[in-house]
Amino acid sequence: MKILVVDDDVNIQKLVSIHLSRKGYQPLKANDAEEALEIVEKMAVDLAVVDVMMPGMDGYELTGILSDVYDIPVILLTAKGQLDDKERGFLSGSEDYIVKPFEVKELLYRVAVVLRRVERAMETVIRAGNLVLDRKNFEVMISQETILFPLKEFELLSILASRAQRIAPRALLIEQIWGIDNEGSEQTLNTHINRIRERLKKYEAGVEIQTVRGIGYKLKVIE
Repeated sequence: MKILVVDDDVNIQKLVSIHLSRKGYQPLKANDAEEALEIVEKMAVDLAVVDVMMPGMDGYELTGILSDVYDIPVILLTAKGQLDDKERGFLSGSEDYIVKPFEVKELLYRVAVVLRRVERAMETVIRAGNLVLDRKNFEVMISQETILFPLKEFELLSILASRAQRIAPRALLIEQIWGIDNEGSEQTLNTHINRIRERLKKYEAGVEIQTVRGIGYKLKVIE
């Protein structure tokens, strides 16, 4: 699993990254919010550990973008421990909050807990308008009619439906469906999205896949 570590303190970056690697995670390092956003636009990230106090965009604002736009869970790191700071952190969309200085074991424990929580939150049945997806049985229903979708198209539609009204970056879709090293995956993704659109239109689904220029796609309920 890829974990993004965002902190302008290089020593904290190294410390957290080393221990994440030892636990089998793949750490990705960013010095500020702008660098972090460049990373998440290029690849899928499972969780972000974000420092609150950074030059430029602060951790609260970055957390809002990561959670709302990219659907990435965030653990905030901060030197502040006041209740109102914690409240601001959770309101920005963070999953957890750790005050510096912290024990590395505690951070690793919280990372594991958040990842488990996110995994359990994955719905088996997803509903969007008159569209129903059963992830357990790989079934798609539109207005009570069961439609057969090829597996890759089903997986793509499931991701989009689980993030309804939110953007799914192209990099996330490509990596989760085909793997990041798959050659020609940009064109492959375009082809599969167009096929899904044709099926949704054919069966009069109350949803549509919108293209978000330069970023990815999102599923929108239109009925």
